[in-house]
Amino acid sequence: MRIGILGGTGPAGSALAARLASVGFEVIVGSRSKYRAMEAVDQLHAEWPTRELTITAADNVGAAAGDVIVIATPWDGATQTATSVASQLRGKVVISMANALTRIGKEFQPLVPPRGSVAASVQAAVPDCHVAAAFHHVPAKELGDLDNPIESDVLICSDFPQATALTSDIVSKVPNMRPLDAGGLSLATPIESFTAVLLQLNVHYKTRVAVKFNGIPESAFPPADAGDASAPS
Repeated sequence: MRIGILGGTGPAGSALAARLASVGFEVIVGSRSKYRAMEAVDQLHAEWPTRELTITAADNVGAAAGDVIVIATPWDGATQTATSVASQLRGKVVISMANALTRIGKEFQPLVPPRGSVAASVQAAVPDCHVAAAFHHVPAKELGDLDNPIESDVLICSDFPQATALTSDIVSKVPNMRPLDAGGLSLATPIESFTAVLLQLNVHYKTRVAVKFNGIPESAFPPADAGDASAPS
């Protein structure tokens, strides 16, 4: 499976690219400028020279040729980026990981996009794709540190069961990351907003927190190799 990351040169996008490539996915890092994407990919290969990371660079149009697409742009550019490659997203699973946030003084505060969430705004802008909201609460620095496991639950919201299943399969390939089906895309609103709370905890306790939920039995999850890692038709 080829995973294209639009706006993949930022901290979250490049960290996700490295982590997904480390578990065997082919990753295309995209950017408005192919040369900026090339610099980001060169940096990842230089940072992890002993690892066989299948990561290539492209502009966002080239990255949108992937089988599954991740939008890792800043939140206010997510809809515009998706619209710019709308014809290539038709029928594909598109994972939105952006959070609409601002910082006022020392406090992080959530913003409410027109459709209630960044993920819902992307779905409205490109109705022919299958949006799943995911990866909002995974700290970027730990995600990109391939020498150490990243322990986090990943809440996934989508109105398309196939999109939830495929995103869950991708998450489950990363050791110690657990995908959780959190319902329809309307639930992306509180999930995205909760990121402000996590960032506030990071500031207060000078750490980087990740989300883990207790009380969900392991029997609720299929074996790691039971998922179908094929994009929906």
